[in-house]
Amino acid sequence: MEHYNLVVIGSGPAGRRAAIQAAKLGKSVLVVENRLRLGGVSVHTGTIPSKTLRETVLNLSGWRERGFYGLAYRVKKDIEGKDLGARLRMTLDYEIEVLEHQFARNGVRTFGGMARFTDANHITVIDHAGEDHAFSFDFAVIAVGTAPYRPANIPFNDHSVLDSDSLVTEPRVPRSLTVVGAGVIGMEYATIFSALDVPVTLIEPKENYLDFIDREIIEEFTHDLRKRGMTIRLGAKVDRVELDEQGWAIAILTDGRRVRSDMLLYAAGRVGATANLGLDACGVVPDDRGRLKVDPATFQTQIPNIYAAGDVIGFPSLASTSMEQGRIAALHAFGAAMPPAPQFFPYGIYAVPEISTIGLTEQQVRAAGTPYECGVARFRETSRGHIMGLQSGMMKMIFALDTRKLLGVHIVGEGATELIHIGQAVLNLGGTLDYFVENTFNYPTLAEAYKIAALDAWNRMPRTTPIAPLAE
Repeated sequence: MEHYNLVVIGSGPAGRRAAIQAAKLGKSVLVVENRLRLGGVSVHTGTIPSKTLRETVLNLSGWRERGFYGLAYRVKKDIEGKDLGARLRMTLDYEIEVLEHQFARNGVRTFGGMARFTDANHITVIDHAGEDHAFSFDFAVIAVGTAPYRPANIPFNDHSVLDSDSLVTEPRVPRSLTVVGAGVIGMEYATIFSALDVPVTLIEPKENYLDFIDREIIEEFTHDLRKRGMTIRLGAKVDRVELDEQGWAIAILTDGRRVRSDMLLYAAGRVGATANLGLDACGVVPDDRGRLKVDPATFQTQIPNIYAAGDVIGFPSLASTSMEQGRIAALHAFGAAMPPAPQFFPYGIYAVPEISTIGLTEQQVRAAGTPYECGVARFRETSRGHIMGLQSGMMKMIFALDTRKLLGVHIVGEGATELIHIGQAVLNLGGTLDYFVENTFNYPTLAEAYKIAALDAWNRMPRTTPIAPLAE
């Protein structure tokens, strides 16, 4: 029986980073991947496909140029599923090639098959030919990710009724689209297809969506979606879905309303892909959605030598945070020094337009009782925004009144996920409003919005001394 210092189950962002970190510590590492190719959910059906699809749509539709050339402007007149799929396959092949090279360069062994625990120090793997292989290990990292939740009352057929996995497997451009679930995944795909001028109806059972985002940003985002014709039905729950004689999907809501569309994407939740891991044999207990509970500082499960990282442990389920979780798990397992975790990390939602945020929302600051002031910059106020033809997009910054420290940055609009990193650096280094006011930003850039928003906040903040002598 082959023995490894670390066995990693799953080769997505968390598994990849855990394996490479352990290898750099001089440990023997085995990565088990059930798919025919490496990459996990992130490469095959999640992060990479959805972002590639978004970029393809924005390029082919001419979305970024419509501010100058009108709503009817398109780079390619008739956009079909094959146009979307071609770029997806090219990107996927590149990502897998990079990952294979990383593993080979660091001496990480990979094995294809379904892993199953036999106890807390052994797994068996059924390879793609159906043969069993046994391995022992000192430590294990479970990084299997998640799968779309498929309730019994939804008649999935992977053509007119799909989940997010089947949507990117064989992409097509529908005549109309209903998206059930206004979470990150549902919102990204709803807005991507809306950018193709597909009529989209978004259905969400809660009265609000993306609750962890600052409400003013969501209000701006919602206004943008409604302005371009998207129908948003909040507080509406789907009772069931039926297919009519033409094969179109009909979402029947609990209040009796019916929403008919050529395609329905069900994106209301995901479940941890842990059902076939034999967790009962090693003592790790998943919750009712298959997710694993871990120590948030070390990512250890209830069993000390078994760790879990990535989407399988739940929120925030971001590729960026998953990578760091995997790295920390490997460092802790082998007693290596772990750097202190930053207090804040950025969120990125690749909708159209993008949303990115870091730090505290205005609602959180107010709940904490911290005296504060906000500054806002509209992208159309910047010269670069005007050059780009931007009609929407904004940045909101929050500062503490007593210390002038930056508390949060919230952005919606073009380039939001790139712009956020300036705010991230200043926030985690304890910077203040004065940094933005006193420093020079390249001109013309969207990053100028930081100075505009900071000056907007400064103009509202109380002065410690009068600006001019008071008249007697």
